[in-house]
Amino acid sequence: MSMRHDNIVKTIIESALSDLDRRDIVRRIWQKDHTVWKPQPAEITNRLGWLTVADLMREHLAALQSFALDIANSGIKHIVLLGMGGSSLGAEVLRQTFGTTHGFPELIILDSTVPDSIRFVKDSIDLHHTLFMVSSKSGSTTEPLMFYRYFRELIESTIGSEKAGEHFIAITDSGTPLADIAARDGFRRVFTNPADIGGRYSVLSYFGLAPAVAAGININLLIERSRLMKAACASHVPIQDNPAVHLGAYMGSLALQGRDKLTLFTSPSVHSFGLWLEQLIAESTGKEGKGIIPIVDEPLYDVFLYGEDRCFVYLRCQKDDNSITDNMIKTLASSGHPILTIDIQDIYDLGAEFYRWEFATAVAGALLQINPFDQPNVQQSKRETESILDQYARSQRLPENTDIQSPSALFAGVEKNDYCAIMAYMRQTPQTDEQLTELRRRITKKYGIATTLGYGPRFLHSTGQLHKGGPGSGIFLQIVIDTESDIPVPGAPYTFGIIAAAQALGDIKALQSAQRRIASIRLPADKDMAIQKVMIRDVFPLLEN
Repeated sequence: MSMRHDNIVKTIIESALSDLDRRDIVRRIWQKDHTVWKPQPAEITNRLGWLTVADLMREHLAALQSFALDIANSGIKHIVLLGMGGSSLGAEVLRQTFGTTHGFPELIILDSTVPDSIRFVKDSIDLHHTLFMVSSKSGSTTEPLMFYRYFRELIESTIGSEKAGEHFIAITDSGTPLADIAARDGFRRVFTNPADIGGRYSVLSYFGLAPAVAAGININLLIERSRLMKAACASHVPIQDNPAVHLGAYMGSLALQGRDKLTLFTSPSVHSFGLWLEQLIAESTGKEGKGIIPIVDEPLYDVFLYGEDRCFVYLRCQKDDNSITDNMIKTLASSGHPILTIDIQDIYDLGAEFYRWEFATAVAGALLQINPFDQPNVQQSKRETESILDQYARSQRLPENTDIQSPSALFAGVEKNDYCAIMAYMRQTPQTDEQLTELRRRITKKYGIATTLGYGPRFLHSTGQLHKGGPGSGIFLQIVIDTESDIPVPGAPYTFGIIAAAQALGDIKALQSAQRRIASIRLPADKDMAIQKVMIRDVFPLLEN
């Protein structure tokens, strides 16, 4: 693992390192000194367990491996992780990166209340041979608990209530509502995570490693690579040699200079890394009107379309064919854009990169003078959604939001250095990815601004904090596709479709409260109309000259 940069970036980093060294940042982080970020210790001193969690997981490695073999030998064919945000994104990256291991169950992630997404998972599994992991740090997150109620009812109707608990595992903190449910309902196992780790810093804890090992991934190598990075970031290592501080100095100092659109390029084998990184950076830094805006999975453009609000990181796996991206990086560098290249040897180096970026984000938070471990604006959308669901339970009607501008008015107000966040409430498929990527391409080509893409409601637990608490440079385009057939939530006065609709409406209300610029497009459900036709008919015309 190495980092490469040019003389311009070297000067930027050296200046920031001098300031960080003078403040003795690394030693104070290891001492868990909250004043690195804020005068008060709330949601800081109890959120630094990620610093040493790899050592703890190494102690539990044999038990985790034994658990995985037990699952594989019991005839389980699928593991469905029911989670949101930090409890699922790390596992999703590992799933996409490592794929399915022969002799072990296939790992599937469910983190969407959109009925089509739930139905797709249900139709993809054999309930007799499926294990569900209910994953939530707080143990009270609405979505995974609703998913549990739905699949618990299906399991009980399929195999009976007496043995149903054997099909469920919980990953949560000690003493949470989920832990109580697991005890009451006879779960097969509960993984109790260290309480001093926040969700987006938890990939190297049980939240990431339990589903990974159950899917046959060699977590021993992931843990050892992360421990090597931890050693490289130790307090006795000179700050000039600390790889995570270099990265944090790069991110934070450039954001302060106006280059706050951190654009990630990756090699093909680690393309999904941005999914996890996006939440880490957005939710950690997007607050108090400040923030680093992560731009991931963006199509490649002509160099003149990248503005002066950009900085770039290239995560380059040496074993991949990188020719296209290598050429792009050379062109950007020759145009004067700041670029930091991180070389990794293989996909197991993600263990090191998880740690590097966590430490770097903490350092960037110190430069931005924000608390990188809280998420003060996330709860706002949750409250709005709960209020809408309460109203629906009383009236059986969702409220209408007419106080919202049109998409044409939204784009007419684009300013230099803005970015457009596309928020899509639909099931993610290769086809929707393709069409929404085309939408991103058209927006950047016409307006010269960066774009992000999030599927709802997943992004509410990821970039949602940045949307409300970060810089006011975002314009927000919500796209909702109606569902053809809904799915009831057992024991609730609403359906999953109503929950998804309430989350979309609640997010609009929260964005409006934050005085953000937002438009919404609602598209009809039509199984015979491909997303491509819908986008061509209803969305792309908005971007024509």
